[in-house]
Amino acid sequence: MLQIINKLFGGSKSEKDVKKIQYLVPVINGHFEAYKTLSHDQLRNKTAEFKFRIKEHLQSIDQVIAEAQNNAEALDIADLLGKDAIYQEIDKLKKDRDQALEQILWTILPEAFAVVKEAARRFTENESLTATATDMDRDLSVKKEYVTIQGDQSVFQSTWKAAGTPVRWNMVHYDVQLIGGIVLHQGKIAEMSTGEGKTLVSTLPAYLNALADEGVHIVTVNDYLAKRDSEWNGTLFEWLGITVDCIDKHQPNSEERRNAYRAGITYGTNNEFGFDYLRDNMVHSPNEMVQRKHHYAMVDEVDSVLIDDARTPLIISGPIGHQTGEQQYFQLKPRIEQLVDVQKKVANQFLIEAKKKISEGNDDPKDGGLALYRAFRALPKNGALIKYLSEPGIRVKLQKAENYYLADQQREMPIVDEALYFHIDEKNNSVELTDKGLGLITGSGEDPNFFLLPDISVALNAIDIDVHISAEQKMQQKEAIISEYSIKADRIHTVNQLLKAYTLFDKDIEYVVMDGQVKIVDEQTGRIMEGRRYSDGLHQAIEAKENVKIEAATQTYATITLQNFFRMYHKLGGMTGTAETEAAEFWSIYKLDVVSIPTNIPAVRIDEQDLVFKTKREKFGAVIESIEALRAEGRPVLVGTTSVEVSELLSRMLRQKNIPHNVLNAKQHAREAQVVAEAGLTGAVTIATNMAGRGTDIKLSPEVKAVGGLAILGTERHDSRRVDRQLRGRAGRQGDPGSSQFFVSLEDDLMRMFGSERIAKVMDFAGYKEGEVIQHSMITKSIERAQKKVEENNFGVRKRLLEYDDVMNKQRTVIYKKRNHALFGERLALDLDNAFYQVIENLSFNHKTNNDFEGLKLALIVQVGLDTKITKEAFAAAKENDLAESLYQEALAHYEYKKNDMMQNSIPVFKNIRTQEGKHIENVIVPVSDGKTVFNVLVNLDKNLDTKGATLATEFEKSISLSLIDDAWKEHLRAMDDLKQSVQTATYEQKDPLVIYKMEAFELFRKMDIEINHKMVQFLCHAHIPLEANEVKEGRQQKTDLSKLSANRTEDGTPTENEYHDPSTPKQAPITVGPKIGRNDPCPCGSGKKYKACHGKDAA
Repeated sequence: MLQIINKLFGGSKSEKDVKKIQYLVPVINGHFEAYKTLSHDQLRNKTAEFKFRIKEHLQSIDQVIAEAQNNAEALDIADLLGKDAIYQEIDKLKKDRDQALEQILWTILPEAFAVVKEAARRFTENESLTATATDMDRDLSVKKEYVTIQGDQSVFQSTWKAAGTPVRWNMVHYDVQLIGGIVLHQGKIAEMSTGEGKTLVSTLPAYLNALADEGVHIVTVNDYLAKRDSEWNGTLFEWLGITVDCIDKHQPNSEERRNAYRAGITYGTNNEFGFDYLRDNMVHSPNEMVQRKHHYAMVDEVDSVLIDDARTPLIISGPIGHQTGEQQYFQLKPRIEQLVDVQKKVANQFLIEAKKKISEGNDDPKDGGLALYRAFRALPKNGALIKYLSEPGIRVKLQKAENYYLADQQREMPIVDEALYFHIDEKNNSVELTDKGLGLITGSGEDPNFFLLPDISVALNAIDIDVHISAEQKMQQKEAIISEYSIKADRIHTVNQLLKAYTLFDKDIEYVVMDGQVKIVDEQTGRIMEGRRYSDGLHQAIEAKENVKIEAATQTYATITLQNFFRMYHKLGGMTGTAETEAAEFWSIYKLDVVSIPTNIPAVRIDEQDLVFKTKREKFGAVIESIEALRAEGRPVLVGTTSVEVSELLSRMLRQKNIPHNVLNAKQHAREAQVVAEAGLTGAVTIATNMAGRGTDIKLSPEVKAVGGLAILGTERHDSRRVDRQLRGRAGRQGDPGSSQFFVSLEDDLMRMFGSERIAKVMDFAGYKEGEVIQHSMITKSIERAQKKVEENNFGVRKRLLEYDDVMNKQRTVIYKKRNHALFGERLALDLDNAFYQVIENLSFNHKTNNDFEGLKLALIVQVGLDTKITKEAFAAAKENDLAESLYQEALAHYEYKKNDMMQNSIPVFKNIRTQEGKHIENVIVPVSDGKTVFNVLVNLDKNLDTKGATLATEFEKSISLSLIDDAWKEHLRAMDDLKQSVQTATYEQKDPLVIYKMEAFELFRKMDIEINHKMVQFLCHAHIPLEANEVKEGRQQKTDLSKLSANRTEDGTPTENEYHDPSTPKQAPITVGPKIGRNDPCPCGSGKKYKACHGKDAA
């Protein structure tokens, strides 16, 4: 019905979007045909022509921006408001420039796409391409073995290495790929089926946008793909005169990585792009920053990066500086083990009772149904319970009992839980202790409230109204209550996380233990995610459970989620095989449209309806039988699983049948390339998690195609329809034959939690017995509806988690803006002016309110070193605003006097250094002190002499501001971490933790901002420099020390990130080594010089 309505209105939105741009395809192909007659030099020169046209189009607005910049610099240093107005106008002009750039790129698009397509055709049809050598060609000839110089000609081979493997370029863009390229350029998501050449599609918008010299970032989900794609496509771009690099080939904060960002097109992983942004906001010199403007990013496998990884924060952390409570996990572990053991016995007793009563016909929700529901609430993953629920009619009886106790806002639910020690809500991934459980884990002789949070507001109020104790005693008692509350909250949190670890997280499914460490397994790819940890103490709880060393806690120094990082880009696009099911989320969060691109050749894969069994045992037996039958036909089989455990179970079953097979999961990730390469061979059987091998096509021989192609067997429906589509998409590549079939049982997690009630009723009604299977389109649709429920639930979870991060993101934006003002110095003067006004306003308001003139005089001396000229009579008569303004002007004049004095005093010192030490001294370190703290400020000696000390004043202000901002932000992040954990207890008080978090976070940030301003003003107004030359020493620009910091990602308890590992056999990154050249050999660039005097002069 929906399809008919869509057709009446001209098709779906995606189809309409394709129709709007389809007219460009014949235009591009027209240029493509015309360019066939051009020589290699003429085709290559198109790049310079396009750049000139772009520059010409932007010339007028660039001129306006340059004039505004000059006007701002020409203004008097005291005209802060005038400068600020011009800078705000420049920011607006830069946004207008971006829009003007998009207009000219759209005009050039057909010609630029045709140039890329023609270059691809020439590489495909020729063994090598010879053209006039450019300077870039000569540089490449030294580094790349596929480029050689012959006189004034450069020769590019059409075969080169990508990820250490020789590749022969043999791809020319199809019409549908041109459409995909246009969609990506528009800043949308191009959904293209597996095998449709997304990597080739990316070359079109990458080249077009690289012409603007603003930087194009192509983002991949792992470093293997980043390195491979940069080398695979890089030669095409280089031949056209566009530089290419990959950040994952270079060390962080290195000159090589900085150069990688300066390239026209930069490949890299989502993690490294985000971490570089954080590192850039920790450096102390603009020269140390590696990234340029965030202009245009194209994200490969965009669903994995922007949906699955969106909630996972990138964190740069360092030593915490104080002891944390890791030992508490081991101390409380025996109590939780006892609690879980007792609960298991209780659950089994209720299950036995339920079986007995239900067999007697007593399924009343208050009797037999209650026992069954209690067994389910106690341990929903209990194997005996799962098996019993697969029997005819039992699942329906459980649903009936659950509905009864969920009615009237769960009014009767305490009756269910009173017999349990804790209850589990598997759908929401939560565990909650009952009063009975609290009683069990509270030791004999212990405080009965050992695990109970006190009502802090009542306790504090009782102290306030007690007239028999002094103010000092009240303060001590309040501190004791708050301390007790904090300790108990931490203890209860530890108990909850241990309970989760024991009841919801299973070894070899959610995680594995290797080399004495707990390592998270990606639920979609089955890969181990190195360096990843569950957040909020859950990882420490699992480490305690598995008796491995609990890793020490670290302190966050900088953090951002990928969601907020990628929202900074001027334009964002993405490509994937499966994004349509998440289209609403892409639009809601990123304002990204999803456009489905038609396939080049219609898909002929046969997607069978799901086979539904009652038990897992029947299901796996049917999977093995199906594998045997397909293998007998000579067809390769790819078996998709959802966990390491299922992969290994099927592997054991196949070994018993003597069926040769490959397994690809978290424990076999190093063999990925080999396993994927063999997956399309005749009769090959490959067991892999649903998304394993993503980014690598399974290619089929003619013999395999003749017998029906690749067969996909899914052993379970995933929570997300998108993942199931990805598995199906492994077959049917580029019109290949193939088939897909999912095997489902009522015992599967998805079916147990969301989908099996109606199906169970149908099977019971139809009289299906154990061993029989049901297959119907209605059943398949019912399962997909269950998946949709999970997707909606996950979206809600993600959205709520991201709401927490949005609070942090707003604060981060403000503080990083303030930090950049200090780093570059251009707009620092206005920030300092605002700091002075805020400090003076606070002082004058507080003391005016209390009519405390003497206190104000003392505060001004302490804070700004000012003995005010305002009299007591003037203070009493002045209004608050007038008083603040007078004091502000006086304080500012005092600071300017001190600063000028410092500048003048520095000149003789610097002249003496130049006279005594000679001309070789370039920079000097000036110790600046306020009498308590010393900051070493690096100053260029000659520049300071030329500017009569102004350089020292500027560097001094920048250095102090940066240091104070960084220290305050680091402490603020620690406070925010503590806040996020502590507000979760608000649920016990029937309050929304998010609302409290927002209010408290705002107050914390306000206090931090005030503290920064107070410290800044106090130091600046009391600072002085040494007057002797021997106290000022020669200095060099030092790199910011980030060696003690670690970059990692923290999971929220539901890992979904695609942290791929390099599937090549060696663990080192594939490195492209240039030809070995002797120091005295002729330079390969053709200059005629020896290598050591030309491109080798900087070589070690």
